Amino acid sequence: MKSGECYPTRLPARGRNYWLVKSEPFKYSWDQFVQDGSTYWDGVRNYQARNNLRAMKKGDHALFYHSNEGLEIVGVAEVIREHYQDPTTDDERWSVVDLKPLKPLAKPVSLKQIKQDPRLRQMQLIRQMRLSVSAVTEDEHHVILALGK
Repeated sequence: MKSGECYPTRLPARGRNYWLVKSEPFKYSWDQFVQDGSTYWDGVRNYQARNNLRAMKKGDHALFYHSNEGLEIVGVAEVIREHYQDPTTDDERWSVVDLKPLKPLAKPVSLKQIKQDPRLRQMQLIRQMRLSVSAVTEDEHHVILALGK
């Protein structure tokens, strides 16, 4: 491993893994994602977030979080292609994965709700706010889905 790189901090258990991906809605919203039908998740320039992308497997689920504006989880996506070279840069250190939208949450789950729920206290979303791609435990995933009805 190169200097400055780190492993994903909380790899989920075997089977389907769960993640959270952040996007500023004015740059790329859930609605645009649904309209596109799929996308590659690019622009990640943090080693820990990049390593999380590289740990994603086909069939894993990712919570889609609107950052900066909205501050809420609005939907669930699925990994449809595992990591490959980020086509937006020639720098081989950066990767992308392909995602497709699965379903919107009936009721978005706000950051405030997440912070107030004791079952979600250890979420990377709270502990490492600046991380754009983070691991989510299976329990945390189910709690978010229940909150989102």
